[in-house]
Amino acid sequence: MMDVKEKRHRLPREFYRGKISVAFTLCLRGDSRSFISHEIIRVFTDILTSTVIKENGIAPVYCFMPDHQHIIITGTCIDSDVWKAMVSYKQKTGFWMSTNKPEIEWQKDFYDHIIRTNEDIGAQKICT
Repeated sequence: MMDVKEKRHRLPREFYRGKISVAFTLCLRGDSRSFISHEIIRVFTDILTSTVIKENGIAPVYCFMPDHQHIIITGTCIDSDVWKAMVSYKQKTGFWMSTNKPEIEWQKDFYDHIIRTNEDIGAQKICT
């Protein structure tokens, strides 16, 4: 698989705070097909749950593909920080990979889409 072109985020951080839902896509570097491992999926799911809860959110939908991951994170209160939850998740899983599976790593950034309040989360197409 070719690396996805990396880009800088276009929205200010305050757009990711509060009762908001954001769809994220995170890709692994190179041709890694690491998300076929049940061990990695279990560890990453545990890390996702703890980091999202810490930032006052939930992850109602997530999907592991062989070389990337889709996640929707929803803030549950005005103090929620969806951006911080995602960055923390990526840092913690990146550290886990570096100590347990050094041959795999995340691409530098991730893609995101803020879901408008009039959009149905269940209608989001995060896995194809």
